[in-house]
Amino acid sequence: MKSTTKMLICFIAIAGFEGGQEIKAQTAPVNNVPTKFTVQANEALLSYLPFSDSTDFKNAMKGFIATIPGGEIKDDKGNVNYSMKSFDFLKAPAPNTVNPSLWRQSRLNAINGLFKVADNIYQIRGFDLANMTLIKGKTGWIVIDPLTVKETVIAGMKLVKQHLGNFPVKAVILTHSHGDHFGGMRGVVNEQDIKSGKIRVYAPVGFFEHSISENVMGGNTMSRRASYMYGNLIPKGATGSLGSGLGTTTAKGNTGILDASDIISKEGGESRIIDGVKVDFFYTPEAEAPAEMMFYFPEMKAFCQSEEIAHTLHNLYTLRGAQVRNGQKWSLYIDRAIQRYGKDVQVSFGSHHWPTWGNSAINKFWANQRDLYRFIHDQTLRLANEGYTPNEIAEMIKLPESLDKEFYDRGYYGSVSHDVKGQYQLYFGWFDGNPSNLNPLPPTEAGAKYVEMMGGADEVLTKAKKYYEKGEYRWVAEVLKHLVYSDPKNQAARNLLADAYQQLGYIAESGPWRNFYLTGANELRNGLKTTNNMGSANPDVLNAMSSELLFNYIAMRYKGTEENTSKSNFNINLTDRNEKIGLIVGNGVVNPRIGSLITKDVTATITMSRKDLIILTSGEDVKVDDYIKNGKIKIAGDADAFKKFLANIDNFNFWFNIIEP
Repeated sequence: MKSTTKMLICFIAIAGFEGGQEIKAQTAPVNNVPTKFTVQANEALLSYLPFSDSTDFKNAMKGFIATIPGGEIKDDKGNVNYSMKSFDFLKAPAPNTVNPSLWRQSRLNAINGLFKVADNIYQIRGFDLANMTLIKGKTGWIVIDPLTVKETVIAGMKLVKQHLGNFPVKAVILTHSHGDHFGGMRGVVNEQDIKSGKIRVYAPVGFFEHSISENVMGGNTMSRRASYMYGNLIPKGATGSLGSGLGTTTAKGNTGILDASDIISKEGGESRIIDGVKVDFFYTPEAEAPAEMMFYFPEMKAFCQSEEIAHTLHNLYTLRGAQVRNGQKWSLYIDRAIQRYGKDVQVSFGSHHWPTWGNSAINKFWANQRDLYRFIHDQTLRLANEGYTPNEIAEMIKLPESLDKEFYDRGYYGSVSHDVKGQYQLYFGWFDGNPSNLNPLPPTEAGAKYVEMMGGADEVLTKAKKYYEKGEYRWVAEVLKHLVYSDPKNQAARNLLADAYQQLGYIAESGPWRNFYLTGANELRNGLKTTNNMGSANPDVLNAMSSELLFNYIAMRYKGTEENTSKSNFNINLTDRNEKIGLIVGNGVVNPRIGSLITKDVTATITMSRKDLIILTSGEDVKVDDYIKNGKIKIAGDADAFKKFLANIDNFNFWFNIIEP
């Protein structure tokens, strides 16, 4: 994947939200039989949790109106954008290859169609990773969170038109800055609609900037890890991916982003009248997303919980990688909702999962979710202040049974273990204080030393097999990762490590944990199967990037550790944006000055379009000399220095190794 244009859309489409594009299924695992220890672990959970309680299934089906016949959403060319029927295997009883609690959650997530939530409130669920909600206003629809791609939005609106009537869209509300909640907005709104005021778009302050920037700087790594987290490289099924726990999976198709016309910024709350409907907003930053808001419809006694309340323990740290979220703030926002609206609310719906009805049930739900995040945050900090390290705390913290036995508090998406480590990181960073962890050997070198000390590869394998036979899969994984890193061609080690990962995946209650384990097992057995089908150029993303973000991104990719770096000062005139940028290159870094040119010791002045600059820094097979000849770029000064600078811009390999060197 050479194109920066392609990389940018890949970042937004995969890593920029809690979801990921479908890529390409690899070969199914060759050893998919659960061991007796795996069966015992899964059976133990059956007797612990109240599986006889069918309330969630009743609520998930309540108000069902219709779904799409055939179970597939296709574009005009017949390409499948989203397949509901690919999750039909979940209709069977839970097999021993799946944690029964995760199977239950996945069955609920797979329920799809158009639903009536309350008078004048409807939802499209199961057509994408997230929900799209529609509020009937005085003259038309208020659309909340228009999914990931416009194709699924169009399919949903077609179903709405068929069963509820043909009403215009009057407003769009974007709850937060993750792409599965705004990427399909072009299915209901365009630039002219917003410019003319025909359709108003409401979003929290910082939405547009965070939607674009959150995952650009670390986007390649986030995207690669997201391919593990969302199970995009393994087949769906009882021995493969069940979805994410938060939902099924994201659709494929055309994503986009448009800036909002109305910004919500007050944490204390502010009210708006939208197409005759009163909406009380309050801004909730730095919890589930950097920019997010929840809101209440007082006349309907209905609350939109966004993604801060859901039928799962969410991520305080997401395994794809992102800024750590603050469990204390998250809890406080939910408590504010209880204080403001808990007395009157009758229905609570969100950006994922199914609604909750009835004042008593809603208040219990909200309070337990509030206490869930507060407990994890506070107990992590308490134990850290007693000197315990993150791995120790993750083993020590168990939820109180009053929280632990509620299905909506279970770790289907987040987990107590990695959320605890996230809260530790939030306050203390990566270092646990132990000097031996201050400067450890890199994995390959450490692996060789471990294997040598343990008596060599054959001895390590022999002992690891004995531990595997005792069901100690975590320890087998800990030991064999060293052997694989020291000798990645040792297929016997790879296979046994894959077996351990597979059993850990079968036991995992978290959808992302299962996907990580099973994807790792698949790559160990079959090797890494790459594909170039990583998306195409997205004008919305490229146009939306500020020049500050673009040049900081270029600066981040500068190979400052190379010996051939040299000092240079460049002035760049971007003709299509009428912008002036100064670049100070030296000491292995690039310092951009947006809107300001350098006045002394200028190496070269470059005049070109921003579009052509993106192409020249993309790694595509283009030459500066060709751009000079055809007049697309003008360079006054040392052209060779600028060519050398461009040659030092790194372009990342998406398919880097994860489970081997």
